[in-house]
Amino acid sequence: MIAVSQQPRAAPVVQRDYVSFSAISTYQQCPLRYYFRYIEGLEEPFVAASLALGGAVHSAAEFHFNELICGNSPPDHDTLLSVFWDEWKSRAETAEIRFGKKDDLDSIAKTADRIIAAFRESDIAKPKGNIIGVEEELRGQLIPGMPEILGRIDMITETDEALTITDLKTARTRWSAEQAERSGEQLMLYAALAKDLIPGKPIRLEFAVITKAAKPTVDTLPVTFLQQRVDRTKSVMQRVWHSIQDGHFFPSPSPMSCPSCPYRGPCDAWQG
Repeated sequence: MIAVSQQPRAAPVVQRDYVSFSAISTYQQCPLRYYFRYIEGLEEPFVAASLALGGAVHSAAEFHFNELICGNSPPDHDTLLSVFWDEWKSRAETAEIRFGKKDDLDSIAKTADRIIAAFRESDIAKPKGNIIGVEEELRGQLIPGMPEILGRIDMITETDEALTITDLKTARTRWSAEQAERSGEQLMLYAALAKDLIPGKPIRLEFAVITKAAKPTVDTLPVTFLQQRVDRTKSVMQRVWHSIQDGHFFPSPSPMSCPSCPYRGPCDAWQG
């Protein structure tokens, strides 16, 4: 049984000298989930199969791009599938993988096979210019009164014209251009972190979205950098951080999020 404090503390148990956009987003989704994960440091007892699949696809893509950086030929289909399953098995060793109503290991295997094939045939697997970073960690002091912001960037490429930051996503359905633009705050923070990598070089932002469909698609969708959106995102993150530091932790019930939340047990035991 997991022991859970009855009264969340403002002082973190898990000490970090940085904060990520995803951590702030977790607090916005549910402050108590943030508390269990980032302050109490509770392990997640299970992970949704859809998330495990997305993580394994990222690992396969990371391997592919690292091979290109080394000057090697693009890995073949079976090699990338092997990387996919190595990551899947590694995840299964640390947490139970829970399947959705229509999923099982066989359906995941077929989806993975289709996604790997679509990825290898797509333009994103053959990036223009030079790859200068894969799963690159960048951090910097972007917001007064907050720790450094840490960003993990899926891929950074350079051409004569620009530095391109690419964020790889897996999704149930294709994204529209509007959806990509509306989801761009994290990419814009990445741009702020990357601006000194090659001073004076313009930075392009894009999502590469792979669908988990019967016939997967791989779309590259640009995101427009707007300083006013960056400033707004910084302001929101600063306010969230103040709430975290003040110890404002409480559940945020949601019929969409709660059923798949790995902290349902500790949440039910929490008395406020």
